Amino acid sequence: MQSTLQQLEFHQMTPIQAASLPLALAGKDLIAQAKTGSGKTVAFALPMLTLLNPRRFAVQGLVLCPTRELAEQVTQEIRRLARSEDNIKILTLCGGSQMRPQMSSLEHGAHIVVGTPGRIMDHLARGSLNLEALGMLVLDEADRMLDMGFFDDIATVARACPVERQTLLFSATYPEGIERLSKQFLRNPQQVKLLEKHEGNKIRQRFYEVRDQERLHAVGQLLKHYRPVSTLAFCNTRQQCRDLLDVLRAEGVHALALHGELEQRERDQVLVQFSNRSCSVLVATDVAARGLDIKELEAVINVDITPDAEIHVHRIGRTGRADQEGWAFSLVNGDEMGRLANIEKAHGFEATWYPLSELESSSNKPLLPPMSTLQILGGRKEKIRAGDVLGALTGEAGFAKEQVGKINVTEMSTYVAVERSIAREAVRRLSNGKIKGKKVRVHLLEERVG
Repeated sequence: MQSTLQQLEFHQMTPIQAASLPLALAGKDLIAQAKTGSGKTVAFALPMLTLLNPRRFAVQGLVLCPTRELAEQVTQEIRRLARSEDNIKILTLCGGSQMRPQMSSLEHGAHIVVGTPGRIMDHLARGSLNLEALGMLVLDEADRMLDMGFFDDIATVARACPVERQTLLFSATYPEGIERLSKQFLRNPQQVKLLEKHEGNKIRQRFYEVRDQERLHAVGQLLKHYRPVSTLAFCNTRQQCRDLLDVLRAEGVHALALHGELEQRERDQVLVQFSNRSCSVLVATDVAARGLDIKELEAVINVDITPDAEIHVHRIGRTGRADQEGWAFSLVNGDEMGRLANIEKAHGFEATWYPLSELESSSNKPLLPPMSTLQILGGRKEKIRAGDVLGALTGEAGFAKEQVGKINVTEMSTYVAVERSIAREAVRRLSNGKIKGKKVRVHLLEERVG
């Protein structure tokens, strides 16, 4: 495990890992308060993998997450950490996917299950998920699960777990529901609180006063002036998301939207494109953006000011991660000044105002993302791995390793980011070649979504 951590370039523990790992490894129940992006997945994955018996094909670890996206991210992270152990099987069980393949995978045995409360309950009710061998239950982003009304579901799943188990609860905030959960399902839990303030010098906030009719156009002005590679634009309503998307696309910006009306497959494809830098702007509501953890994000734009001071901090905290810096721009009209005053008071800062008139287009070139996404029809079911795709692109297809970006392998499809300039040629060469000795169908994803 130490050598795997070195290979993955985990040279130093984050504060949440340093505070919680010794307690979790000692078998203690834990309530850890830490925000998304603080390294908490590693903080619970390492103890889970350490306590696991790979030779016993039974579910020994269960992670409950609020959303499918977070569950997928957690699964990927645990797989990366477990890669030196050949036969550790990790399954994702979420709604939006068919039950039958999940039941079949469970029949073949799994060591760790990551899923959403509703789908885990479905499997428990059908008898397809057996938790008798469970040693560790993790409640990830517990406050968000409570926000989404999952208290009873979490309680049902926890009651189906053995009493003699270890429970780790991770949460960014500490609502009263967390207290109720901990009293019912945790045994003498140790508390770890790391309320890290976002470093002011890493996130540069700028406020612009706008009239309502110029708000959406102002988003385009900010993008053309600062030219961030990746931007998350927050709107308070779905309708505002749709309107902004229309405006940005009319201005030639490669933008996608994330809202509750998307089917799960479309939502997955939008997130793949944004996280692999094939899409310049993701327009989203707070609800749709729950559980997102995008590693490299240059800017956040508050298209509307949120009425909730905590949500403002959560929004802008998506940028300026780790050792990177980030921009946080807020567009404010006269009616929203009261909301902004509450945010300033709650977080002890004073807004710095800038005029829209000083925003100039720094280049006549359209704001295009550096990468494009190819979708290969075939995924884990066909035993395709990221290495197979990279090998096909850098081998027979003849591209340089540096021209290939993030590769996401899902159950039925594989998504690979390549430099925008080679995208069409990459489709042609992959279509004419083979992956794992088989012909594959490949297309450019951006032509299909949106």
